[in-house]
Amino acid sequence: MRRLNRKKTLNLMKELDAFPKVPESYVETSASGGTVSLIAFTTIAFLTIMEFMVYRDTWMKYEYEVDKDFTSKLRINIDITVAMRCQYVGADVLDLAETMVASADGLIYEPVVFDLTPQQKELQRMLQLIQSRLQEEHSLQDVIFKSAFKSASTALPPREDNSLQSPDACRIHGHLYVNKVAGNFHITVGKAIPHPRGHAHLAALVSHESYNFSHRIDHLSFGELIPGIINPLDGTEKIASDHNQMFQYFITVVPTKLHTYKISAETHQFSVTERERVINHAAGSHGVSGIFMKYDISSLMVTVTEEHMPFWQFLVRLCGIIGGIFSTTGILHGFGRFVAEIIFCRFRLGSYKSTSVPLSDGHTSNHLPLITDNSTH
Repeated sequence: MRRLNRKKTLNLMKELDAFPKVPESYVETSASGGTVSLIAFTTIAFLTIMEFMVYRDTWMKYEYEVDKDFTSKLRINIDITVAMRCQYVGADVLDLAETMVASADGLIYEPVVFDLTPQQKELQRMLQLIQSRLQEEHSLQDVIFKSAFKSASTALPPREDNSLQSPDACRIHGHLYVNKVAGNFHITVGKAIPHPRGHAHLAALVSHESYNFSHRIDHLSFGELIPGIINPLDGTEKIASDHNQMFQYFITVVPTKLHTYKISAETHQFSVTERERVINHAAGSHGVSGIFMKYDISSLMVTVTEEHMPFWQFLVRLCGIIGGIFSTTGILHGFGRFVAEIIFCRFRLGSYKSTSVPLSDGHTSNHLPLITDNSTH
């Protein structure tokens, strides 16, 4: 009984077979079929390799939403070198919401030499080249997001100033926290003095001849400091053509959440518009000499996520490639053989010419003679 049940089960499974096998004695091979098969296998191998490379690659997904966080503080990371002595310049932030000077205690004033060493100049030129390419190819920003990790750094190497040369510039670096509202970070002549109606700078004791707001922005970013991320103003260098010159940077800050396979951080991207002009009250160009960075916070927040193709999707695409190429090449091979047979049949029919058979009455017949059994003997 068990054997009968097994036989019935096997017979039932054979009837359900959707892939019937053809005996090898019934299969006919051809040179054209082998050529098409070779082309099909080569194409499958090439597309499989390309698909595997796509599977290994990742892409950045951008999502936009309204930023609902208005209570947290905004961190500003600064590393700017001004071509003036530290006792002549002062940096502070004017919060436009509260019209008061934000605390700038986190900034360090370091006397340095403004000219860079050859090693620093080489890195600065490389950074400026990357900035120019980023302006042309915006998709390179995705590559920077992927390659950013906490052990990397885009800062200049340690300054190796000659001890015999006296410092002629001031490096202002560090970070400070401000409210998430529009503000104005500026560096001008004299130290800042806060008072209830605003703020002022002690600039009366500094001679106009010593004004020189040539500056170099080694780093400027908002939010969490992520080494490896190149910001729009990194590597910027401006040389003042006049003592009384104003440099303005209008910045729009966009809160950004970055989630990659290497890091996960909350930072801020920003775009910037630059402007510079000489202060000449007689010509109607009013203002204060210095470096002014007016920033505004965008109400939108961007979430940047690094995504990867799922493995099941890779398998589906791979099966589609293999099955599609086999089916397509089979159809093309069959169609080619059909066309070739039609052409060869017509060629063979045209190669037979009609023969003339003489009759007893002197006429000729253009019909082919019939082949009888007697004629074969």
